[in-house]
Amino acid sequence: MVEVEEQDEYSNPLLTDIPSSSSDSNHASLKRTGTVWTAIAHIITGVIGSGVLSLAWSVAQLGWIGGPLSMVVFGIITIISSNLLCDCYRYPDPEVGRIRNRSYAEAVSSYLGKKSMWVAGIFLQESYFGYGIAYTITSAISMRAILKSNCYHKEGHDAPCEYGDSLFILLFGGVQIIFSQIPNFHNMQWLSIIAAVMSFAYTFIGLGLGFANVLENGEIRGDLSGVSTSTVADKVWLSSQAIGDIAFAFTYNVILLDIEDTLKAPPPENKTMKKASTIAILITSFFFLCCGCSGYAAFGNQAPGNMLTGFGFYEPYWLVDVANACIVLHLVGGYQIYSQPLFAVAERQIAKKHPNSRFVNNEYKIKLPLLPQFKLNLLRLCFRTAYVASTTGLALLFPYFNQVLGVLGALNFWPLAIYFPVEMYLAQNNVRAWTSTWIVLQAFRLFCLLCTILAFIGSVQGLISNKLS
Repeated sequence: MVEVEEQDEYSNPLLTDIPSSSSDSNHASLKRTGTVWTAIAHIITGVIGSGVLSLAWSVAQLGWIGGPLSMVVFGIITIISSNLLCDCYRYPDPEVGRIRNRSYAEAVSSYLGKKSMWVAGIFLQESYFGYGIAYTITSAISMRAILKSNCYHKEGHDAPCEYGDSLFILLFGGVQIIFSQIPNFHNMQWLSIIAAVMSFAYTFIGLGLGFANVLENGEIRGDLSGVSTSTVADKVWLSSQAIGDIAFAFTYNVILLDIEDTLKAPPPENKTMKKASTIAILITSFFFLCCGCSGYAAFGNQAPGNMLTGFGFYEPYWLVDVANACIVLHLVGGYQIYSQPLFAVAERQIAKKHPNSRFVNNEYKIKLPLLPQFKLNLLRLCFRTAYVASTTGLALLFPYFNQVLGVLGALNFWPLAIYFPVEMYLAQNNVRAWTSTWIVLQAFRLFCLLCTILAFIGSVQGLISNKLS
């Protein structure tokens, strides 16, 4: 049964999600129920993603000194930049009071102006899109790993158990077409909670397998300087890719304000978000260190690019299968965490330009046998299906796990996690040039810029090398 529901200005979620310059009273129809715990679940779903699986390889490139130190440094940087960004949610407008900046782009517009918003918007949309590609690749690798694990168990560890990625990439894309019909961020708390539980599950499994392998080997493998290479240039390229992978693993600032917009008040949203962000980053940093170091200790300089699919772990095969199944389930939610903000921006703009379009505004109540009633919007169906198809197509074209993570991490880390949060803090607090605070923040920004440039060059070089080989 299909029933058409034509919505007015206040019942249509596309139209009530108004630009940041409008009064907060217009948001009355949107009930915010999020707590510190739901925010932690969203953050963990966004942070503990495919990046955690590459950390053993990253530590192998940097060694026992550089690897753990890099993760600690990026964890501290993430906490600092996140706390700066949390305070940008409410903006004091002299005409309408304290307005909400419900997304990263709106915050940049409020504090730095429209031109800066357009620049930030380019990086943001590329970042959301890139996460979709990376998560599609990772899920396909994990689905393939389940087949390989079963094959190795039956045929032996030397058996030619080779499977392609294309079918699994298409399968994950098909699943995402369905989940992309979730209307918005406020309707996916349940998915984030499930995804966060899955992320803990496969992280604990990887951690346990790593420690078990160390005990079985009777030694802690690895070197202080990491993998030896034939030339200094190769070492620089690999180390820079590793830094890009670590940056990718930690970065979640692009969705911070979207998460903060789900929180109820009182207490003030920024206080709740700072608490949730700090707790979540400390938890994820601990797991990142444990997974990266236990994987390197188990495999040494032969650490695979993806700890749970590189097949250093063969037995117990069923546990490897469970871990990879958890990865896939987590990435179903992780994909949506980074896609929903992009959907919201695009659909807001379309609704603003076509306020009377039935294609844009009508919702159809559909009731199928044995399923609960749900609402279908034609714009949502067409636009989001096309989006998922595009990420799936690019994942088929560039299925290179570590190099893709490195490029994305390096490209987005400095502008989104460092530059704009610092600029907004300076504008918000009227910090004058050459004061002590200004000098410290500029030094902080310059250090992160140098790391980003190094990581980006090395990761692009690795991506090109793999494509040509």
